[in-house]
Amino acid sequence: MTEKHCYIISYDLCQPNKNYQDLYAALKSFPTWGRLTESTWAIISEKNHIEIRDFLIKYIDNNDRLIIILSGKSAAWTKVLAPNEWVKNNLIL
Repeated sequence: MTEKHCYIISYDLCQPNKNYQDLYAALKSFPTWGRLTESTWAIISEKNHIEIRDFLIKYIDNNDRLIIILSGKSAAWTKVLAPNEWVKNNLIL
């Protein structure tokens, strides 16, 4: 069985007034996900960071920015969009 990890995904969408619903749908296609801030999500995946980047890059423009980070050992947060319980249970695996 492949090990699952929590990844933090952050992006800058540089095109004003562009509809990024396809990107949001792609992020929500992961079985476990949470939206932390307007442009930061956490997902649980068996894929590695490069595979996740290559999957998501199809949904952003050439001038947009994207970073995928393997979640570390500790975290602190306040007023994130995802429920606190979800963040506590999933951010640090």
